[in-house]
Amino acid sequence: MDLILNIADYYILTPYVYPSTWPENGAFRQIISLLFITNLAAVMLYLMLGSVSYYFIFDHSLMKHPQFLENQVKREIKYALWSVPWISLPTVALFFAEVRGYSKLYDNIEDSPYGWFGVFLSMLSFLLFTDMCIYWIHRFLHHKLIYKYFHKPHHVWKIPTPFASHAFHPVDGFLQGLPYHIYPFLFPLHKVVYLGLYVFVNVWTVSIHDGDYRVPKFLQSIINGSAHHTDHHLFFDYNYGQYFTLWDHIGGSYRFPSALQGKGPHLCVRQSKQIDELNTHWDHKSENSKAHKNK
Repeated sequence: MDLILNIADYYILTPYVYPSTWPENGAFRQIISLLFITNLAAVMLYLMLGSVSYYFIFDHSLMKHPQFLENQVKREIKYALWSVPWISLPTVALFFAEVRGYSKLYDNIEDSPYGWFGVFLSMLSFLLFTDMCIYWIHRFLHHKLIYKYFHKPHHVWKIPTPFASHAFHPVDGFLQGLPYHIYPFLFPLHKVVYLGLYVFVNVWTVSIHDGDYRVPKFLQSIINGSAHHTDHHLFFDYNYGQYFTLWDHIGGSYRFPSALQGKGPHLCVRQSKQIDELNTHWDHKSENSKAHKNK
């Protein structure tokens, strides 16, 4: 985060926003800047990625599903935008610790313990570490004693759209994002790689809510895609993972996606459409019959 903060200081904050008496390394100034940058970046990423996915990837026929809520897209966006500022408060505390040098983030490849190999290894370990942590945090949030307070708001969206990706209760959103932020305090990670992974995490979070259930067959039991996560929204106790299905297999919570068996939301939409067409047919037939009798 200090890379972004330095760019903001150099081009915007120092010459145009803060008085010259406020040094760039001042704690108060850094906290204010991080609050603004974190909220702006989170909202921009959410709206940009969500919009691209919604208009170009999301299957809008799913909006005809019986469990798709009235004004759902608007409600998802409204809830996410309300939640983001609250999530940013504890998140900024972690970013502030990074900026002050308490993490293991580094600037140069030479600082990597194993050179370029260490950089690539850190990407893989980041995904594996965060996937493991999120699985258990997510499963913990489903515990009956706390579910209704923190995680239930996200499960309102039985048939989610990409805009449901960040529509969490603030406590839920922060806890599920926590592994991303604590990783660089535990393991070495290049700063640019960290920023890239941060964007990737947001892309992935949107993608598992995008209603595109296609997964290459050889990856269907490995990758936790939109088909897997939709079943989580529909059936509650399955597919808690983020990127992979590894911990769902280990924890006994894996469910092969109904959408990949031809039994998912699209089948329900088709059946609902057929019922509506049949009802319309009989309504017309009944009206014609009444009209014929009145003659």
